[in-house]
Amino acid sequence: MSNEIMADKELIAFCGLYCGACHKFLAKSCPGCRKNNKATWCKIRVCNMEKNIHTCADCECDASKCVKCNNFISKIFALLFRSDRNACLCRIKAVGEDAYAKEMAEKRAMTIKKGKG
Repeated sequence: MSNEIMADKELIAFCGLYCGACHKFLAKSCPGCRKNNKATWCKIRVCNMEKNIHTCADCECDASKCVKCNNFISKIFALLFRSDRNACLCRIKAVGEDAYAKEMAEKRAMTIKKGKG
């Protein structure tokens, strides 16, 4: 497994997670959200592709109130990993995708943890 985490906005998942720091991506067992054509089950990915937006941060809807962004799977993920996707999306809006990717790569993190901001 490569330990090199690259800062690349194309490695930001549609929901705001940073695939570039994911152990499955680094182990080359997952191509990342954008290139994973098998992820047709992901409502967030499908919605973003239909709207032709890069992440939920680009959507006119409030991600914290979106039923697609806050679906059952994302709630389970958030619980298990203390992940705060809304904080990720707010950070993308605040600093832009390039800076967000750089921050996440430097932190070696695929998400902002709940309560960490």
